Amino acid sequence: MTNAEQLIAFYKDDAPDHRGRLIEEIWQMSDFWLEHTHDYVQWLFPIPEAGRFNGFAPLLDVTAIKAFQEDQALQERQRQSLDMMLDFLALQRTEGGIRAKPELNMRDHIWLKAGGHNHLRITRMIRSLGLCGQRNLALQLQAAVIQIGTEKGHVSSQSKAYWRSALE
Repeated sequence: MTNAEQLIAFYKDDAPDHRGRLIEEIWQMSDFWLEHTHDYVQWLFPIPEAGRFNGFAPLLDVTAIKAFQEDQALQERQRQSLDMMLDFLALQRTEGGIRAKPELNMRDHIWLKAGGHNHLRITRMIRSLGLCGQRNLALQLQAAVIQIGTEKGHVSSQSKAYWRSALE
């Protein structure tokens, strides 16, 4: 199977990832699992570059980009992946953009601290959404994490710079 075929089949819940997990199973995982498992986000938010945690995930190629940009069902399913990750980060989509949930705090949500793998995940999420035809949503996520990370946390200027450059 090509990269595009693997990603599309996974996103349509027709084929599992490299570990045999279907997308809808991943959507049901606990926050503990999401925090401590490092090889699923590359499937949910594909980009053209290989990640260091999962060399088995297919890369987002020109064919897959076109499929995501043209297929509203694929975009909707990627929004479901985003909603799962936003919930994990104690954020939520609203009509006005992406907002912090009341329970967001530095003790329980380590993405608000200076660094870590969740900052890499956020960068990937922004970049993938932008490439997959959801630039407005990517911009909303970018603005939200920069603002919320600044106001409610101690996110490093380096992480914020990565988030700003994710759509360039």
